[in-house]
Amino acid sequence: MVVVKIAFILSVGLVGILAHNHQSKELDAKYNWWQHEVFYQIYPRSFQDSNGDGIGDLQGITSRLQYFKDTGITSVWLSPIYESPMVDFGYDISNYTNIQPEYGTLEDFDALIAKANELGVKVILDFVPNHSSNKHPWFIKSVAREPGYEDFYVWEDGILLENGTRVPPNNWLSVFSGSAWMWNEERQQYYLRQFTYGQPDLNYRNPAVIKAMDDVMLFWLNKGIAGFRIDAIIYIYEDAQLRDEPPSGTTDDPNNEAYLSHIYTRNQPEDYGLLQHWRQLLDNYTANHEGPLRIMMTEGYASVSQLMEYYEDSNGVQGPQFPFNFDFITELNANSTAADFVFYISRWLIYMPHGHVANWVMGNHDNPRVASRFGEKSVDAMNMLLMTLPGIGITYNGEELGMTDYRDISWSDTVDQPACEAGIDNYKTISRDPERTPMQWNSDLNAGFSSANRTWLPVNPNYKDLNLRNQQQARRSHYKIYQSLLKLRQLPVLKNGSFEPEVVNRRVFAFKRELKNEHTLLTIVNVSNRTELVNIADFIDQPNRLSVLVAGVDSQHRVGDRLKAEAIELAPNEGLVIQLNKRK
Repeated sequence: MVVVKIAFILSVGLVGILAHNHQSKELDAKYNWWQHEVFYQIYPRSFQDSNGDGIGDLQGITSRLQYFKDTGITSVWLSPIYESPMVDFGYDISNYTNIQPEYGTLEDFDALIAKANELGVKVILDFVPNHSSNKHPWFIKSVAREPGYEDFYVWEDGILLENGTRVPPNNWLSVFSGSAWMWNEERQQYYLRQFTYGQPDLNYRNPAVIKAMDDVMLFWLNKGIAGFRIDAIIYIYEDAQLRDEPPSGTTDDPNNEAYLSHIYTRNQPEDYGLLQHWRQLLDNYTANHEGPLRIMMTEGYASVSQLMEYYEDSNGVQGPQFPFNFDFITELNANSTAADFVFYISRWLIYMPHGHVANWVMGNHDNPRVASRFGEKSVDAMNMLLMTLPGIGITYNGEELGMTDYRDISWSDTVDQPACEAGIDNYKTISRDPERTPMQWNSDLNAGFSSANRTWLPVNPNYKDLNLRNQQQARRSHYKIYQSLLKLRQLPVLKNGSFEPEVVNRRVFAFKRELKNEHTLLTIVNVSNRTELVNIADFIDQPNRLSVLVAGVDSQHRVGDRLKAEAIELAPNEGLVIQLNKRK
């Protein structure tokens, strides 16, 4: 009888433990799914055209969702798909709750979400709250001073000079050059537009605007998305007193946005409160609906101390799950030293509030591609960094292939609005078209992107050689290395391991990821254009056997190779991921 009771107690206890573990895994999948995710940015206009008009669309994206499952990507972020006049290719929105007709319909979006759910791929939408299009009904009503919309945008009379000339209310400058104020003849006032003339700034000091944008968020959450990437958050609020901004001293061109120090038009204190409000909206939605935690990530080029306030304020009030970390874009380049890399990687981790998650953005639609910034031979090393650093990785479509900018787009083919405004002599220096060219799927017509005679941007001519199909069939390729790194990220040591960096010399740095009862992983990168022979024996715990886990396309090393800590040879711009095995 005693034996039976003990067996029963043990049985009940085991069932309880298993149930607890199962519940813990379910909670982890619901609330923490994003903490070690790789988010893949899709630029919809350039991803896949399904109807032969030369423009990517939602049905095209849906047709390619299997690619993400096959690759190991489980979260995608779509650049704007909303109805828009396309002055800034979707970042000028005329209807926040409808799809741009070129991209499809709301039914197409529903089908995309259904297929993504079937494949286990979460969808994040770009959310553009700072401004709408000047074709949005809200703006048209505000111009006409219709009741309820009079102050939906930032309107000012300007200053009337003694000679009768009316000028803008202050010296604020647009990101895209010239005054940030645009005169509206019908309303007889200036409206603020920190970007193009077709993107008037919404007035977030008006509670009705916040309510309207809350409703937009809820509309898309009800469609089944997993969260939002918030665009241009640093521009949301401006100084209520409209004070002039001081000169920066960095340029003599008074129309260049760098001419001023933007202390009154960017990173205002109210920005944090709005983000905290939206965080609460998303948390409340998650609490009241099935499915994963709905998350928020933010785009904002700001100082590291300002960005850390986005995670949480001094009182611990939570903002977005993470603000984008653009240091690989803004602070590091092909001329950076090993110490530069270690400094900027460590800086984010040191400044980040306890309990939050780091992230690393390698590229996006507004900046030259990784292969063009760091050099084509650096592609694999940069992806090794992205995948083995602690936290979240952000990949821009095509970076897994090592796609390059197409810098020879002609003036007649140029469509980026700031480039068009710069004119034929200057457009190449500022155009963002080169990094937005169509995805290179194969060596067929238009790289498999479209069957059209002409695509919205020309395909990079290197697509005959540089394309997904070639890389899938090759023995070694950027794509296969990227895919292997995604698999490697499932290791507990990369999910939860500690991080310890080391500057080996001016040209080589390394870092260890360590976790109790797990093999230590070491990532080592040569950032120079010369071969390096390095000794890392003092950096790793001896005795260890060093085995190559991931090597680049052109590496002399192969997976499984044994290395000597005292003499590791790295080719120019080479990276390696190495496993340390304790000698018995």
